[in-house]
Amino acid sequence: MVTFEPPTPYVQPTPRRIRVRLGDRVVADSSHAQLVVQFGPHGFPTYFVPFEDVRPGVLVDESDGGWSVVAGGRRADAAAWTSDQFAELKGHVTFSWETLDWYEEDEQVYIHARPPDHRVDALRSSRHIEVFINGERVADSIRPLALFETHLPTRWYLPCADVRTDLLAPSETITRCPYKGTARYFSHRDLPDAAWSYPDPIPENPKIKDLICFFDEHVDMVIDGEQVERPRTAWS
Repeated sequence: MVTFEPPTPYVQPTPRRIRVRLGDRVVADSSHAQLVVQFGPHGFPTYFVPFEDVRPGVLVDESDGGWSVVAGGRRADAAAWTSDQFAELKGHVTFSWETLDWYEEDEQVYIHARPPDHRVDALRSSRHIEVFINGERVADSIRPLALFETHLPTRWYLPCADVRTDLLAPSETITRCPYKGTARYFSHRDLPDAAWSYPDPIPENPKIKDLICFFDEHVDMVIDGEQVERPRTAWS
């Protein structure tokens, strides 16, 4: 079984201008941010900005190394904090990605920062992809799109016409990815949230629009006639 492990955490300066907003108010604006790259229980990639690049008066009610953020009549509780994980972060602060809005240059970024060494390549392929759930074939395609993403198994995105969509039903699950956009999920009668699709992916990943991808971790996948082992990931 192939196991996909997250990278060892590290920090590096970023050349990108980083801004953080609460509503329509900028609370931090920095060209000297530090990028912290980590995946897993300790968090996701984020930026730490120098305190001098935070607007005066927006950090209030300090407690246990954290602050609430106030601006423009709005308040985000416990939405800013420091870290002693790396020496480079001394004198820096980061903000919540859930309650504040982040921008790299003039583009809004969702969920977490995007490390420059994290790649997402979508390549058209003629591999023969078959997908089975409890022995029932739910997809059969010779025109998949192979999505190669750093630290993750290859994801095979298939045209709807090559998927037994009559065996799938939309679920209520929705997730967001900074590299692909907002995903909506489909369940099989034997496997909740078995597959997902991006009806409106971000501009950098237009090829995956409206294609369907199954969780390799939970289905049986046959590629060019050979059944492949299920990968072990955070979604296993």
